[in-house]
Amino acid sequence: MARPFHLNTPLLESVSMTQRVGTPVFLKMENSQPSGSFKIRGIGHLCQQLATDSKGVVCSSGGNAGMAAAYVARKMCVPATIVVPSSTPQLVVQRLRDQGATVNITGKVWDDANTEALRLAETEGLTYVPPFDHPLLWQGHSTVISEVAASLEEKPGAVLLSVGGGGLLCGVIQGLKDVGWTDVPVIAMETVGADCFNAAVKAGRLVTLDDITSEAKCLGAKTVCRKAFEFSQSGEISIISELVTDQQALSAVETFLDEERVLVEMACGAALAAVYSGLLHTLQDEGRLPAPLGPLLVIVCGGSSVDMEQLSHLKHKLHT
Repeated sequence: MARPFHLNTPLLESVSMTQRVGTPVFLKMENSQPSGSFKIRGIGHLCQQLATDSKGVVCSSGGNAGMAAAYVARKMCVPATIVVPSSTPQLVVQRLRDQGATVNITGKVWDDANTEALRLAETEGLTYVPPFDHPLLWQGHSTVISEVAASLEEKPGAVLLSVGGGGLLCGVIQGLKDVGWTDVPVIAMETVGADCFNAAVKAGRLVTLDDITSEAKCLGAKTVCRKAFEFSQSGEISIISELVTDQQALSAVETFLDEERVLVEMACGAALAAVYSGLLHTLQDEGRLPAPLGPLLVIVCGGSSVDMEQLSHLKHKLHT
């Protein structure tokens, strides 16, 4: 079997977060993946299954899926075309080109870019690499939990993660089922304005958002994948869907940089904000999370679409 493209990432205990939450907090540092985020787990696995004899891959991405696809394609010596919406930061476009990818800028949001990627796959005969909605992606992402199970001494009390299109959520749930941790609740975080999963959970059906108004562009799918919604309805694993504001997500990014010396993007900040904003304590007070809680596993999903200039720009935009 071919060696995977992803790394077994560090699992670090956070002393400062532990003090805030009152239970041990472990950070699964997906920011240290070669492509900068967890996406390489699923996309690497999918490409190894589907793209070994491909004349080229095409991926629609606001950043991280594209970075993973470009990295994997370069390693496989396969051409990559990455279709991104116009909201994508210039630094991401440049990083994609640095990986040797052809970058096609189409539309305003991810859904527009995805329509173009599907068209290119059809007309150019390219292998389509979906950013979040495919069983092979979820199978690849599930390895994040099997790694934790191999190194954590006890079962986590909860898993905390961010949701965009739902690929990581589906992978984590599959991973929890694989290792027999089906009684571990998952706290699924989004920002207001990029909240397609929360909207679906509240409505009891898949919902397509009118627009993505959040600055957490990498959470910017208008509709969550059907499998993630089905998991939320099935009850086999408890999923707690919550929202934070862009300001809370940005503040979490800044606090995380100060306390853990790691810069992540706002999409990742949505999950971190559950710790820093006191949301976890609120969930415990409401009886929706156990108190006391066992070890909290935080998936630090990472992200390549951030640098200090981008952080400064976001601060100015959100504070004015």
